[in-house]
Amino acid sequence: MTLGTEPVPDPPYPFPHKQKATAHMVQESNAQPVAHGAQFDGLRAARETTWATQLTRHAGCTPDAVAIRFDGRSITWRQLRDRVAQLALWFVDHGIEPGDRVALLLGNRPEFLETLYAATSLGAIAVPVNFRLASDEVGFILADSGAKVIVTEAAFEPLVTAALTDLTAAPTALVAGARAADATRIDRAFEYHEAVSKSGAPEQPLGSGSGQDAAAIMYTSGTTGHPKGAVLTHANFQAVTDTMIRAWRLFEDGEITLAATPLFHIGGLGAINGPFATGATIVIAPTAAFDPNTTLDLIAAENVTSTFMVPAQWQALCAAPDAATKAATLRTLAWGAAPATHDLLAAMSRIFPHANITAVFGQTEMAPVTCVMTGDDSIRKTGSVGRPAFNVSIRVVDEQMRDVATGEIGEIVYRGPNLMREYWNNPDATKAAFDGGWFHSGDLVRCDDEGYVYVVDRKKDMIISGGENIYSAEVENALAWHPRVREIAVIGRPDPKWGESVVALVVPADPDAPPTLAELVEFSRETLASYKKPRELVLLDELPRNATGKVIKNVLRSHVESLAGTVGGGR
Repeated sequence: MTLGTEPVPDPPYPFPHKQKATAHMVQESNAQPVAHGAQFDGLRAARETTWATQLTRHAGCTPDAVAIRFDGRSITWRQLRDRVAQLALWFVDHGIEPGDRVALLLGNRPEFLETLYAATSLGAIAVPVNFRLASDEVGFILADSGAKVIVTEAAFEPLVTAALTDLTAAPTALVAGARAADATRIDRAFEYHEAVSKSGAPEQPLGSGSGQDAAAIMYTSGTTGHPKGAVLTHANFQAVTDTMIRAWRLFEDGEITLAATPLFHIGGLGAINGPFATGATIVIAPTAAFDPNTTLDLIAAENVTSTFMVPAQWQALCAAPDAATKAATLRTLAWGAAPATHDLLAAMSRIFPHANITAVFGQTEMAPVTCVMTGDDSIRKTGSVGRPAFNVSIRVVDEQMRDVATGEIGEIVYRGPNLMREYWNNPDATKAAFDGGWFHSGDLVRCDDEGYVYVVDRKKDMIISGGENIYSAEVENALAWHPRVREIAVIGRPDPKWGESVVALVVPADPDAPPTLAELVEFSRETLASYKKPRELVLLDELPRNATGKVIKNVLRSHVESLAGTVGGGR
């Protein structure tokens, strides 16, 4: 019996490539090509840990086990391997070579993972694209990455068509999903189902290149301008996979994880890498507005044991009266991407008393996890993002890269095997990010005497008033508890006397009974020093957010400037 590989000799490697040199590449170039007719070195490939080699191992060990569940349909590991291999052949037939970029503008569906694994099995680089972006933003990413192929779905053809309008070199399009007769169609697009529908298993193993090859370019949210593309390697993703296996306690057979957040986002993608590596079943929740009852029904129907969701999702799910019953199979509840309140964490502990409640924190450039918090610490250390992951080194430093004392505020900087290789096509940003030999996160934090990290603010959002540093996140956290506040953001406005003054922008819980500035100041009397309290209040119908849900503070600053200093300014 052969485990972990195909019980057949390695056939000739069928992917003829030509070495393609590109100016942006650093010395860690992507997979070296194999000359046509040469033997595929299966032994060498088997020593690597990439998505393709993991897939090959699972297809050899447990070929008939379920790899993916989607919309009531199962895909086994053997079927997934075969579909990925067929898609890889299609990519080769359409000119994809090592180092080429393949864009993915897809919702949560099996085709996302198939495309990810097929492209990277060739040494190509995947470029997940947020389908909530505007067409100009999508166009920027396609142009900046130089994507040679874009894989999308019928529902997003109007967006892709608009994004391709101004590109001088439009990528080849491959479209998944059924179209309506009158639907917008991308010119000269190919059909996805035809690319993976050849009968029989392809006669070749998957996998080329090494762990140091680029696997994906993940574009940051771009709240202050154009997004930057973080180049992440297979080794980066594997380092975080090791962290997730440990934090999520993925040590038992029969693990079933629910992909409930967007796969195009580093958080959604990172959340499935641990389960994928261990051969668990991944249940993909179709792209739709989050509904707690639908999610609970899916958890119950699929016997889900682990999932990652943002606090707002957990809040809605825990508020459902039958959450404990329908989600009784959950062993790991993971959360991150936003702060969780003490009340929410207490509710999660009460409703799921035997579950492992895990917080993960990080950023795109770290693939993304840097800090983890599990168990009772979620309550005991409410407000913390945890301690550094076992394979991540941190420092908290001042502007001169000197370590600050315990409890003092500084920028958290990182080293570790999950740290990105570079920013794509952006050497200046790369140099700035790695200044001093550490990666500069832009997050201002403090650490307590047990090593727990507390995020105070983004460095660029810090307000300096009268020579004092004011951290917007601290003010936001203090005022968010006011019963008349639904959402709040805090920024600094230029002030001729103080340098900057604090402005609170509030979405009222009840539009007909908004809070007043005086009420907010009085409410924060016990929690904020006088100089930190807001001097202005602006009421809004909603906070401007980018496609990943982050508040866009430069838009808020422009709005406040337009109000010409009106204290308590209206909508």
